[in-house]
Amino acid sequence: MTRYIKMTPDEKDILSIRNLARVTFPATYSSIITAEQIDFMMDMMYSETVLRSELEEGVTYLMLLADETPAGFVSFGKQDDKGLFHLHKIYLLPEYQGLGYGREMFLKAEQAMRAQGARAFELNVNRHNKALDFYKKMGMGIDRSGDFDIGGGFYMNDFIMRKEL
Repeated sequence: MTRYIKMTPDEKDILSIRNLARVTFPATYSSIITAEQIDFMMDMMYSETVLRSELEEGVTYLMLLADETPAGFVSFGKQDDKGLFHLHKIYLLPEYQGLGYGREMFLKAEQAMRAQGARAFELNVNRHNKALDFYKKMGMGIDRSGDFDIGGGFYMNDFIMRKEL
């Protein structure tokens, strides 16, 4: 049985996100980017300060609970005032992958974005991430690509995918 909880900026939520990220992020990217870049990006995206700031600035986090255990999360936010949103993160623990939870999380985020007025949404995905095929199956298309300097001598080499709602 699964259910979703909307995250609020409290210590328990932030700890849950960080714990999930510690497992899912390296599992996703260890074959794509260096361990040094993974460490850099973990600090850049999942420090307590960054997560608290995102939550306070209106980024929505939804956590998937499987049998009351945090199993994954998705985050999104408004990108502009014309109905464009950005799906920031969607991560699921490896033991829950391939069971339909990723699809469920994606659809739940899409539904929540629609409810907040989204007309379209975008996401960045590393050009070598195996999730690229998943996003295509979910109706997203590659809109453009970019190499983004994230500091520390590291780059994110991404496709920007888009879905009209």
